[in-house]
Amino acid sequence: MTKVAVDLGTTGNGDPAEMDLEELLSTRLLVQGNSGSGKSHLFRRILEQSAGWVQQAIIDPEGDFVSFSDRFGHVVVDADRTPAELARIAARIRQHRVSVVLNLEGLDAEVQMSCASAFLNGLFDADRHYWFPMLIAVDEAQIFAPSMAGEVADEARRTSLGAMTNLMCRGRKRGLAGMIATQRLAKLAKNVAAEASNFLMGRTFLDIDMARAADLLGMDRKQAERFRDLEPGQFVALGPALSRRPIPIRIGPVETAGRSGRPVLMALPEASPEAMADLIFTAGADEPAHLPAPVRRESVATRDLLERVSAPRFAAAMPAADEPEEEVFDEAAEAERQERLDAIFDELMADPQAAFRPVQMLYQDFLTHCRLKRITDAGLDMGAFRRKLGLARAGVGAGVDDATWGEVVERSEELPDDMQGVYLLLAKAARDGQPCPGDDVLAKAYGSHSPSRGRFLLTYMAERGYIAAETDFRGNRVVEIAGSGWRTGAGSARPRLPGATPRLRRA
Repeated sequence: MTKVAVDLGTTGNGDPAEMDLEELLSTRLLVQGNSGSGKSHLFRRILEQSAGWVQQAIIDPEGDFVSFSDRFGHVVVDADRTPAELARIAARIRQHRVSVVLNLEGLDAEVQMSCASAFLNGLFDADRHYWFPMLIAVDEAQIFAPSMAGEVADEARRTSLGAMTNLMCRGRKRGLAGMIATQRLAKLAKNVAAEASNFLMGRTFLDIDMARAADLLGMDRKQAERFRDLEPGQFVALGPALSRRPIPIRIGPVETAGRSGRPVLMALPEASPEAMADLIFTAGADEPAHLPAPVRRESVATRDLLERVSAPRFAAAMPAADEPEEEVFDEAAEAERQERLDAIFDELMADPQAAFRPVQMLYQDFLTHCRLKRITDAGLDMGAFRRKLGLARAGVGAGVDDATWGEVVERSEELPDDMQGVYLLLAKAARDGQPCPGDDVLAKAYGSHSPSRGRFLLTYMAERGYIAAETDFRGNRVVEIAGSGWRTGAGSARPRLPGATPRLRRA
């Protein structure tokens, strides 16, 4: 390979600061510096200066290097793929010698680790015929090779750390040269950092990081204090590809720009407190004021479906031979019958244990009481009885003239029968501005003693877009009913102890 000197900028004496690219591919590079020290700017300078000489792959957790696509022809690989697909893409990258940017922007740390490990393993496991020289730049390397376990799953950490170790320890024989940057050496796994022979150390303030940087550069503790005095874009360089002794370097300008940069002060908008309050508490024109109503899905009951299938195809079009005479509807008799049915149902629900008895047993008791009262046709099948029971358990009446309430009731019919009452209980509390019912209240409305059943019901309805459940900073829950704009007040999800005094809400 032709010997190429990468122009980094200038030294402290004003001489050109160069890096031997061929030596870098054999010895690897570690960059360290606190946030704002210029690590990404340094990476960008090295990658720009070497883009025409060596194939590159950039692991980009923040999407800062996607601009290389326009300027240098890098292919942007978005990480919204399966691990197997990323591994296959990585193998084709090595085969066709394509420079790429793996864009991990917007993903959780655990997902970023899984994607990076699949991609790096694909590069590492490529066929021997495709082991061409390749520069692998990993920004924010402490994410992918953490020194200790964090909040991510052990499996994701283990696979990511293994891939980074392979890159830095065994990648040279496969033509892979690791170039990693980290905010703190203490956060980076030691077996990953120890494999680098070239170092560029930027501004650092913590004693432990300054001590480790000084040890890597062969400096004493007094000299380590100089890391605090470095300006953004200034680094101390050491290594076979850079210099045999530590020298200060100022990084030169770059051609591309990232999405992030140094913050610039700007004046606050001039407006009255009332106007600012209106801006932050009122939904803007580009955002919905309330949750949209869930998409209705046409559903057919099993009984209706069986009737449709079993009915003759042309039965509806054929006139009946002898049509019975139309019966006269007696409104007074029907009202009296309905009143007797309601009385039977109310008597049934007066039992304190009725809230927890199985629906089938309550339905049989209801039919028995109807026969004793000489009511031959109760007018309620099991599904209708279950809905009526759910409304009664939730303490919600059906006779409401509000148009929005009618839409909510209609929407509740899309839920399973035993959940409809719970949904309407939440809707009633939201419409009236009452505190959100606790888990025990929701479970009782469902017919269960377990508060965890109440949490399950909320999750079930939230996942399907019927409600949105939020928790405030005090741990209280607020529920919004989709499509109505109704929101409950803040209410505790935990069951209230007997005899406890409810906390009054400030108006």
